[in-house]
Amino acid sequence: MATMTFESSLSSSAMRPPLASAEAPSMADSLPSVNFGFEDLRDRMARFTVRFDEFIEKGRKRVLEERNQFRANLAELHGTFSLLECKLREQATLTTFADDQHMRRRDIEIVTLKTQTHSQTLSKEAQETAEMEVAISELSAQRDDRAAHRDYLREQIGETQKAVAARREAQQKHARYLDSQAKFNVPELDFWQDYLCLRIEGAGMEDRLKFVYSHVSERDWEQEGWFELDMSSREYRVLQYKPKVERDLVDQVLEKLNESRDLGAFLKGMRSLFVEGLK
Repeated sequence: MATMTFESSLSSSAMRPPLASAEAPSMADSLPSVNFGFEDLRDRMARFTVRFDEFIEKGRKRVLEERNQFRANLAELHGTFSLLECKLREQATLTTFADDQHMRRRDIEIVTLKTQTHSQTLSKEAQETAEMEVAISELSAQRDDRAAHRDYLREQIGETQKAVAARREAQQKHARYLDSQAKFNVPELDFWQDYLCLRIEGAGMEDRLKFVYSHVSERDWEQEGWFELDMSSREYRVLQYKPKVERDLVDQVLEKLNESRDLGAFLKGMRSLFVEGLK
């Protein structure tokens, strides 16, 4: 129920929340602890970064080793080709021109086949290198996205922690206020009960109170009069009452309450209406 402010000290106490003890636990003590798993997220990001760096380093080493091996194979191929040419020249004196031409064509076909094979290998390695670079780019983009998401989560965690701290401080402040006002509630409530033969009860709904008067009828001191007051908005409303009195009179007393906020005068006026209605 929202806290209402009245001009008189009696009226302000009547609108205060239910009686609270100084030893009652603070509302702030019931707040749940907040664990966002930030340490686990940071640990997972660190492990991912280490694995990613290892993957990049192994990929670079593999590309470098394959490139060096290809260059060595190409150099060996050139050496082989040169050696074959020397052998062909040496055999030119031992074989006929036809055999020499046949051997040359055969050697050329072999060299051509090897060259084609190495060209295909080079093309394949170039394709694999391009695919690896694409994979590295994608992994780098994922790493950047996760880093940005991590920073966003850090920012959200900071804002949430600030909001929780502010709410906790507000609740602690309200609890201190309730503790400071608790010592005034009991004496003032006793005054209302003794002076107007009045007791205050809950009406079963939030922002709604039931005021019960006793000794309102001279013929029957046990008969009671009561009314329910709705305080959910700034303009108070009397929803139900008993005994039956003219509604216009009730509205007049209620109008004075909404204008002056003098709850004491309103309670006196309602008791007077009940007393007059039971005469």
